[in-house]
Amino acid sequence: MTGKQSTQQNKQEVKGFLKTVERLGNSLPHPAMIFFILSLALILVSAVVAQFGKPVTYYDAKAGQEVTIEAVSLLNAEGLRYIFNSATKNFTNFAPLGTVLVAMLGVGVAEWTGLINTSLRKLLTGVNPRLLTAIVVFTGVMSNIASDAGYVVVIPLGALLFASAGRHPIAGLAAAFAGVSGGFSANLLFGTTDALLAGITNEALRGSGIEYEVLTTGNWYFLIASTFLLVVLGTFITEKVVEKNLGPYKGKFKPTEEKITEVENRGLRNAGISLLVYLVVMGLLMFLPNAPLKSPGADGQLTINEFLSNGLIPAILLLFLIPGLVYGKTVGKIKNSNDLVASMTDAMKSMGSYLVLAFFAAQFINYFSYTNIGTIISVKGAEFLESIGFKGLPLVIVFILITAFLNLFMASASAKWAIMAPIFVPMMFRLGLSPELTQVAYRIGDSSTNIITPLMSYFAMIVVFAQRYDEESGLGTMISTMLPYSITFIIFWSILLVIWYLLGLPLGPGASLFV
Repeated sequence: MTGKQSTQQNKQEVKGFLKTVERLGNSLPHPAMIFFILSLALILVSAVVAQFGKPVTYYDAKAGQEVTIEAVSLLNAEGLRYIFNSATKNFTNFAPLGTVLVAMLGVGVAEWTGLINTSLRKLLTGVNPRLLTAIVVFTGVMSNIASDAGYVVVIPLGALLFASAGRHPIAGLAAAFAGVSGGFSANLLFGTTDALLAGITNEALRGSGIEYEVLTTGNWYFLIASTFLLVVLGTFITEKVVEKNLGPYKGKFKPTEEKITEVENRGLRNAGISLLVYLVVMGLLMFLPNAPLKSPGADGQLTINEFLSNGLIPAILLLFLIPGLVYGKTVGKIKNSNDLVASMTDAMKSMGSYLVLAFFAAQFINYFSYTNIGTIISVKGAEFLESIGFKGLPLVIVFILITAFLNLFMASASAKWAIMAPIFVPMMFRLGLSPELTQVAYRIGDSSTNIITPLMSYFAMIVVFAQRYDEESGLGTMISTMLPYSITFIIFWSILLVIWYLLGLPLGPGASLFV
């Protein structure tokens, strides 16, 4: 067999494997019904584990003490009361629900008036098509500085950008999703996630009597290098695997080929001016010495951390609503308040399927928390890794793989780290590995499988976004589409860490690999 024939056969095998994954996944019931079935299964499992399982003890870095838990049954009087009494609260408190709906009010105005469509057409006239994929992936990675905002803004825009360029919109969605979620722990800057994880790491060290402090910038150098690596990998997988596997786009969405009119150009100019004014005002409200949006932190110093955690989504609403309104008034699409409300209403109509899906997903995720099943899986998996007795690089690699596996069952990065850090940070410290190294290994495993676990809070939303362009797409479509990214990321990201380890490079300012 020639090399060319072998290559063609390998490509067909890869494509066939992904098609099999998609076919098997899409043969499953609707994602909402999958969560319903999983919830029923979890009710039964919780009863069995509660009856026959043993309590689990671990050190909780957030609580600062040892905690003993056991499985809680949903199949008894108390559990049944929880199922009925918490159903509404589970749904209304579902973290992505408000985030998505609030942001979509603004995005809906910008989309309904035509601002997004026209802006993309304008953007495409000046962008090298060869750089489009890389730009989408890079924007997704960088959006992590704004926490979860990338899920709501960058991912749907990635799909629109690809569709407007005549490429498969789900490929654009996948590229953005890979950057936002798969690259959640990569960035050129450091943000709230870095501070959150470093805080938990330090609590784990203090709980073990180790005098050592991890800085927020402890992984910064490595995350900068990771950003460029993931952009290259994400671009390659999108163009060489995902788009070829998806094939030509046959959906209903058709990008407009009309030239931009004079009034549309005027609308873009006015929208741009309003956007600039808004950004300047927000900058003043955030960064002046005594800016109104700053609030006292734990040390009494004024910071914008609370705004980044709680106020960013309303700010994103205005980021799209204001220029969308100005553009709509300029081109005549919005004549009065009725038109403005109509644009928001139209956006909410498209979210109906997401609301149904979110209800059942919220129940399942909360059942996981209530029964302690997710925590038990994480603790037992961590104890298994500790019992293996590996040292050095083998321990680091196994730790990455175990973290990636546990992430399929417990998607919250901070909650999972609060359980694992008190076990692995002191253990690896005593084996000569720095807490910064343990933390960055955790972040690689945690981020790489975000894009293939339905337990990730925003996964349901991604499926709904995909169905806008392909009504037949489902859970299997997204998992099979994202699987190549997940596998590639975890392999090459781990290789990058191995190279870093062998060269003895610092992970951040003053952050060594070894103790």
